[in-house]
Formats: sequence, structure tokens, C-alpha cells
Amino acid sequence: MSSDELGPPLYLEDLPVGRRFTTGTVRLDPEAIKAFAASFDPQPFHLDEAAAEQSFFGGLVASGWHTAALTMRLLVTSGLPIAGGVIGAGGEIQWPRAVHPGDELRVVGEVVAAKPSASRPDRGMVTMRSETLNQADEIVQIMTARLVVPRRPNAAA
Repeated sequence: MSSDELGPPLYLEDLPVGRRFTTGTVRLDPEAIKAFAASFDPQPFHLDEAAAEQSFFGGLVASGWHTAALTMRLLVTSGLPIAGGVIGAGGEIQWPRAVHPGDELRVVGEVVAAKPSASRPDRGMVTMRSETLNQADEIVQIMTARLVVPRRPNAAA
């Protein structure tokens, strides 16, 4: 999905506390799980079905970092079209449930804080809480992120 299909760019003034959003979806297959793991998290339960069956997880699972990367992709391609891009300034992440081959993920989020910068009138900080859910509506990731968001050019004046 292109940024034009997402709608106009959003500025700090467009992101009040309570604004909610839902992204599109992405489905994971075993090959994608293994490819990501081979490059970034080469643990047996991400790479090999037989080894994964003997692990804590009882089967092949995606890396939490893979889930985080897919969440970012969904936010950028079908979430909120923040002017200037999704620029993180820190946050917290939790993985309460593993992601398995065949899972279809989507992100549901909400603005939980938003305020203009006291020292930089052209921007502000937005705190977003997002839940990445599988097809059964089970939460597989919770992320609370602080984002640098530009103010609408005429609002900063």
C-alpha cells in the first residue's frame, strides 16, 4: 500500500489521546520465520521444526524480533501515515504469546499521550500503545512507543 492510499499525512494535531487505528494483516509461513531467524535470531526453535518440537515452545515459532519487525511494517504500510515517517524515541515491548507458522497478524493501536515539545515548536511527542494480534484475537505483542511527530507547519508558528 502506498502512502497515497493511506490518506493524507498526519501531524501532532491529528493525533489526540484516544485516537485508535487498525492495520492490514500479514500471514507468516515457515520459510519466512526461518529466513528471518537465519539472519537475525538463529536459535533452533526459530530454524528447525524437529529441534523446535523439543523446545519450550513445542514447535516452530517466530522470533519476537520478527514479530516486532512485522508490526513496524504494518504500521508503516497500513497504519497511521505520520508526516515524516514513524520515528521512534524509545518504548517498551512485551511478547505474551508466541507467533506460529500460519498466524495472521494485525495491529490495533491507540494514542495514549500527545504533547507539543516545549523546546522545539515544530514537533511534539506522541505515545502509542499497540497490540499485535493473531487471527484468534490473541495478543502476541504489546508495544508502547514514544514517537517524534511534526506539528502542522502553520500550528508551530
